[in-house]
Amino acid sequence: MPNFGVLAVLAAAAARLGAAVSPQSYTWKNVKIGGGGGFVPGIVFNPSMQGVAYARTDIGGAYKLNPSDDTWTPLLDFADDARWNYWGVAALATDPVQPNRLYLATGGYTNSFDPNNGNILVSTDFGSTFTPSPLPFKVGGNMPGRGKSSSKLLIHRLAVDPNSNGILYFGASNGKGLWKSTNFGANWTQVTNFPSVGIAWVTFDTTSGTSGSPTPRIFVGVANLGSTNIYMTTNAGSTWTAVPGQNTTFLPHKGVISPSEKVLYVSGSDLYFGFGGVAVDLKTPGTIMVAALNSWWPDGGATWSPLWSWLSYPTMNKFYHYSDSLAPWIGVPFVDGTPGDLQIGWMMEALVIDPFDSNHWLYGTGETIYGGHDLKTWDTTHNVSITSLADGIEETSVQALISPPKGANLISALGDVQGFVHNSLTTAPPLSGVWTNPKWSTTADLDYAGSNALNLVRIGTGDSTSGKQVAMSNDGGNTWFQDFGAADNVEGGKVALSAGGDTVLWRTSGNGVLVSQFTNPFVAVPSLPSTAAIASDKVNNSVFYGAAGNSFYLSTDGGKTFSTKSALGGSTSPVKIVVHPNITGDVWVSSDKGLFHSTDSGTTFTAVSGITAAWAFALGAPKTANGYPAIFAAANIGGIGYFRSDDTGVNWVQINDAAHGFGSASSTCIAADPRIYGRVYVGTNGRGIFFGDVAGAAPPPTSTASPTSTAKSTSTASTTPPKSTSTPVSSSKTTAPPTSTVKSTTSIVSTTSSASGPAQSAFGQCGGAIDRLSGFTCVFQNPFFSQCVPS
Repeated sequence: MPNFGVLAVLAAAAARLGAAVSPQSYTWKNVKIGGGGGFVPGIVFNPSMQGVAYARTDIGGAYKLNPSDDTWTPLLDFADDARWNYWGVAALATDPVQPNRLYLATGGYTNSFDPNNGNILVSTDFGSTFTPSPLPFKVGGNMPGRGKSSSKLLIHRLAVDPNSNGILYFGASNGKGLWKSTNFGANWTQVTNFPSVGIAWVTFDTTSGTSGSPTPRIFVGVANLGSTNIYMTTNAGSTWTAVPGQNTTFLPHKGVISPSEKVLYVSGSDLYFGFGGVAVDLKTPGTIMVAALNSWWPDGGATWSPLWSWLSYPTMNKFYHYSDSLAPWIGVPFVDGTPGDLQIGWMMEALVIDPFDSNHWLYGTGETIYGGHDLKTWDTTHNVSITSLADGIEETSVQALISPPKGANLISALGDVQGFVHNSLTTAPPLSGVWTNPKWSTTADLDYAGSNALNLVRIGTGDSTSGKQVAMSNDGGNTWFQDFGAADNVEGGKVALSAGGDTVLWRTSGNGVLVSQFTNPFVAVPSLPSTAAIASDKVNNSVFYGAAGNSFYLSTDGGKTFSTKSALGGSTSPVKIVVHPNITGDVWVSSDKGLFHSTDSGTTFTAVSGITAAWAFALGAPKTANGYPAIFAAANIGGIGYFRSDDTGVNWVQINDAAHGFGSASSTCIAADPRIYGRVYVGTNGRGIFFGDVAGAAPPPTSTASPTSTAKSTSTASTTPPKSTSTPVSSSKTTAPPTSTVKSTTSIVSTTSSASGPAQSAFGQCGGAIDRLSGFTCVFQNPFFSQCVPS
């Protein structure tokens, strides 16, 4: 899965969490998506203890199987900002002699932006705790080739000697070669006599040795196309020779030994056609399964029994039952040129048969884990069951979260799987929840209108069929329609929707800042830097905010032009602008230099004391009626963590704990629930979405300083904002929230014209205004276009 977050690499010497702020106990749970949501390139069963199995992901850590109910338990949720690259698991091995021992090869990237070397994480308690063993080179769990061999970027392999389990071999990438440990992974040395460097896999031949002595025969596959690509040793690594008679046409993708047959099975590929995952049935010698790599055509093989075959194109014979009951959203609403292939998956790298149960099989795909418990029917009735079995694996890369004051409490923007309206936090979204009109894989950002939170905008990253990457909704995200004002092939970035819902401000990924009103064509906004963080005022329809470098910007004409207001305390990288939901001009900015607050539309800012850097940030329900919203921040307050303040930043409590690090702080996003006091949603880059609720009493305040003023802003906006009479009502309960606790008696009225004519003119765009020409009526077309027509 791609990395959609911006990774901030922070000094290893950074202070540990909670160094200066008292903690408050929180209950943390995953928002259930249920299908995985990302690439699962490795699944391993322990060969000597039934029910012990693990799965690894490219950016979401590792998981342990719960065999009683087919669910999975995450093992690396403790990974924090200093250890975010633990979530890139390049390889794993379970000890066949002492099944309590587990090894994970971890690391994020081998690129220059990630300076961290990799680790072998060593566990002696089935993954409950780990001890890191540092490596002298990088490990790329999310690099290309993480599931398949490549001439440049290779999958790593980690293997435990089944006869002398203190010995491990690890195949590294980027020309680092083969490495060996003789002390249960505590220390590693390079195998300098091995004749190649591009290691694809390592396999021990258990039949060649005796317990207590190193296994003599070991096979190693390397990614050498056209030359020797499988080597072996018969003397426990003292010397290595090429395996005779090997095929050099394909890269040796995976190698698996069937001990009773004394046969090494190798799947090969040319990175387009060929085979990826390969598995043998240890209880039924001679049974082998393989999965296609990147191509569904050509298919076949005279001695193979497939899962499907052509009757006559496009009609297929499907030799399987399919169930997505645990994750209905992954169902197949359409066929994308390859009939049926989306049901059984793609990027099928991990493929395993339970060594204790020939009926139990699992395989990983680019989106989920499939499998079942009736595999042997493949040989009889030829109608095997395939079920999504990724319950507990949450691997999505979260791009943005919003928690509007009405409608669903949470709406997400996700990498690879679009995003969802989360009407339930504990039930996977239905198939009907998959967004269409338009449909694209990754939603880069989304926002809601302050005066009517059911009006939404979302933007994509360039993979929709129409080429246009802006969509609007007027029913809280349940249905969408294309914004045809967006130009083709403009994508990504950040988006803000005006308070009245008629204007979209879009900071694109490569075309600067653009603005559009009433779905008219987007036009450039040259007065705002192309790197700016952006936000809309939630009360005044004409007001937008921006921040870039050390400058804060204000627009009072609907985002058409911006003026510089003030400096941001030496900031170089503003991250997030958050606006008070009921007060124009009450603005917060998080940046690399801290957290800043303004109550005068950015004319002046006050730095919040004690915060040296801040990233994700949100305002939620206040602790008391008529109080200021609770503040949530991923920040450095004597240490990097996640914090809440109930008094405008005077006092803070730390809300994450040692078991919940949420990975890289700069890659997370936060939404705070405006209807439930203390509820916060944290979106991670690889472990999905968490929601947290207060579980214990807050520590007493440490400061009695006056909180930041909550007086209403004297904004210089050209349109006088209506006064808000809303009073957020807090709730200390963590049960089902009320439908809405925010009421307003004031309507937001736009008086800005569109390209179709002046506001309130005959047959012109009236913007839903309540005033109209005599004899004419403002006829509602949609939330963004109404026309002044004769009565």
